[in-house]
Amino acid sequence: MSFFGTSASAPTPLAVQDIEVADPPTDSVSSLAFAPAADFLAAGSWDNHVRIYEVNSTGRTQGKAMYSHEGPVLSVCWNKEGTKLISGGVDNAARMFDLTTGQSQQVAAHDSAVKVVKWIDSPQGGILATASWDKTVKYWDLRSAQPIGTINFPERCYAMDVTYPLMVVGTADRKFHMVNLSNPMTIHKTITSPLSHQTRVVACSNTGDSFAMGSVEGRVGVHFVDEKNFSKNFTFRCHRREKAPNMKDQSLVFAVNDLAFHPVQGTLSSCGSDGVINIWDTDARVRVKNFDPCPGPVSATCFNRNGTILAYAVSYDWSKGHSGMTPGHVNKLMLHACKDDEVKKKLKR
Repeated sequence: MSFFGTSASAPTPLAVQDIEVADPPTDSVSSLAFAPAADFLAAGSWDNHVRIYEVNSTGRTQGKAMYSHEGPVLSVCWNKEGTKLISGGVDNAARMFDLTTGQSQQVAAHDSAVKVVKWIDSPQGGILATASWDKTVKYWDLRSAQPIGTINFPERCYAMDVTYPLMVVGTADRKFHMVNLSNPMTIHKTITSPLSHQTRVVACSNTGDSFAMGSVEGRVGVHFVDEKNFSKNFTFRCHRREKAPNMKDQSLVFAVNDLAFHPVQGTLSSCGSDGVINIWDTDARVRVKNFDPCPGPVSATCFNRNGTILAYAVSYDWSKGHSGMTPGHVNKLMLHACKDDEVKKKLKR
């Protein structure tokens, strides 16, 4: 199923009007995350480093801290207070950086790469969840060196997101596993992806009653947790374009690299290997805004805590494998000031 609406205005050339972050990572950016209490932007990179930038009221940035993994960094997240940053990487470890002390330490370990790290803010206190290619998700109390719980999955964990009490894990067999964190050791429900190819990313909605998923085939799916709302489930094509104006039935297909829900409006952003960022109203099933292609793939995005800034990374996303990593590839971090008409849901008729 496709969205039946189009952008209300002409595409906006992102890179022309946006602010470039000074001293970006030296290799592809895999993950971005804004702190929940201040405009500190964290970026994890394939150069084995995690960088933290402070963004001032004018959008200008300065480097605040940097720490290292022993391999490429794949994911970053903050704790609720925004005082600690957690990262996971190919070195099979999750590491925590404390902003107050300026020190980093290993806080989690797996038998394979840590693909995703997420902070769970539960009524009992905050814990860390780590999803790995070793086919497990582990829960960690940062005061202990051992996991406080482990869930085993039939395949490698490729994607994970949390909106308490919902946690969704996407695995390599095109399955999505839903966990009710009130009962965190049990898989509540498993579905087969409505998308035909490899899962790339999953994002839980702000209300926790649904989630969006993206794949390498340039499609996004929206799925509701409660069976009574299954009639609202749908998929749509995005991050595709026609090969030529006279070739309507032949499209170039690009991977969906990241999805993020706006923290206030609840609209959904998607970015892809085509260098395009779109904003979608998934309730009305229309595209609110699309932005002209960047000079390279958009590998990661995130909104700040009040949704006034959209950060995005223009860097190689490994969608074409090692052969696509050519010399001179663009590598930038950009900040876009969000206007209301770019992120607000459409008025219902």
